[in-house]
Amino acid sequence: MTKLLRGSIALSILAGTGVARAEIIEVGPGDDVEAAMNALMPGDELVLEGGTYTLTDAWHITMVGTEQAPIVVRAKDGDKPHLQRPSADQNVIDFDMVRHATFRGIEVSGGSHGLRLIDVSFMTIEGCDIHDTGDVAISANSGGDYDGLRILRNNIHHTNNTGEGMYLGCNNDDCRVHDSLIEGNWVHHTNGPTIEQGDGIEIKEGSYGNVIRDNIIHDTNYPCILTYSTVGNGAPNIIERNAMWNCGDHGIQSAADAIIRNNIILGSGANGIAMQPHQSGAPSNLEVLHNTVLHPSNSAITVSGATGTILIANTAVYAQNGAASDVGGDLALEIAAGNLGVGSFSGPSSGYDESGDIDADFVSASYAGAPPMDVFPANGSALVGAGDPRYAATDDFNGTPRDGTADVGAYRFDAAGNPGWTLDGGFKDADASSSAATTGSGGGSSAGPAGAGGSSAVGPGAGNGGADAGADPEGAGDSGCSCRATGGHGAPPWPDSLTVMLGWLAWSRRRRSRHSR
Repeated sequence: MTKLLRGSIALSILAGTGVARAEIIEVGPGDDVEAAMNALMPGDELVLEGGTYTLTDAWHITMVGTEQAPIVVRAKDGDKPHLQRPSADQNVIDFDMVRHATFRGIEVSGGSHGLRLIDVSFMTIEGCDIHDTGDVAISANSGGDYDGLRILRNNIHHTNNTGEGMYLGCNNDDCRVHDSLIEGNWVHHTNGPTIEQGDGIEIKEGSYGNVIRDNIIHDTNYPCILTYSTVGNGAPNIIERNAMWNCGDHGIQSAADAIIRNNIILGSGANGIAMQPHQSGAPSNLEVLHNTVLHPSNSAITVSGATGTILIANTAVYAQNGAASDVGGDLALEIAAGNLGVGSFSGPSSGYDESGDIDADFVSASYAGAPPMDVFPANGSALVGAGDPRYAATDDFNGTPRDGTADVGAYRFDAAGNPGWTLDGGFKDADASSSAATTGSGGGSSAGPAGAGGSSAVGPGAGNGGADAGADPEGAGDSGCSCRATGGHGAPPWPDSLTVMLGWLAWSRRRRSRHSR
């Protein structure tokens, strides 16, 4: 039975004349949780008790909070509520319309898409366990404009069919995710026997100004991280301080408009970092800075079909059997500086030192392609001080300030050893990174949320929209990642009181009609 834990608190709605009631409500597996979520008003908090909540059809949710009074749906402290939908013919939850709301600490399994974001902005999905979905775990590809998403410290694993961990944005710029933060997630095993695609985190064409930070991604079928071009919509996407291994295709694949820095890639089925044409984007406005790439096969870094400036600097590139860097196209568009490692280097004639030694340069590294290993620079490592200070980032993989030092690779050297998280499966230790730190390359301008920082060294920086999409192919003509081919949080634009009323009317209409479909 639904329980009200605390008396109502009257809150004046700043932009309207009405009064909302802020309540903390506790529900259990026997309650109508979908109705309770749809009834939430600005400032309300819905607390789910532990136990299994079996869904017989997809939940359709409208929650409209405000910046001053967000809505929270969360697990009860110490409990683990589990939303389970045995059938994959519908999604688990469709968030039809959400503004300024948080969904926290809840296990979600089954269904087609686990959580599908439809008309959603300023939503946080945090600390959830999303697994064994019939398709993608989290999607935001139903049209519209996704602004200010925060996807934080979720365990996403064992998907099926197209099976991306996150599918954010639409093909061909039909919709976009922007100014959002994807941080601290553990995304793994998107490579099961039914998987057709299986990217870890995919940011589609036209999406911009996003920060993909401090995630651990491994055992995928397609690239661990894939970004397309921003097509001029806004700032580059930032991919930083992530660790990945056993990526079924490339470790990181990007078409254009990205800053790729302080990442660690231990092995992948294709190349470590691949910059190549994809949809309407071709390699340009790309920075690859201070990464550590150990690659047992193929090339550590590749560039093909470049049409604009590409900077590769201060990166440790160790290739056991392939090229450390294989850069093609117009070399006048490519800048290389302060890179060091093992393997041949094609591209600009300077900017790369082949004198690396994997045994001597790292504390404990190999070409095994996965942990356990420690790729922190060893005492006496050739990586220490060998970079180009013009392109030194402001922090490292641990979030440690570099203070102008130009050590090659993802770490700043410390004679006392690695002060941060040890590479392993699981979440990256939150204490090892500082998401409040402004990162950047050589004083670049800020780009993305939370003062993420951007580098200006290079230059300026639809899936099926049905409510119950089921196991759809995520958009007509979507060929997936085509990996192997070369080729401030503002309020809604209406008064809050009207927002609440519209949200209530939408919910009321849906409740009257939902059983007729």
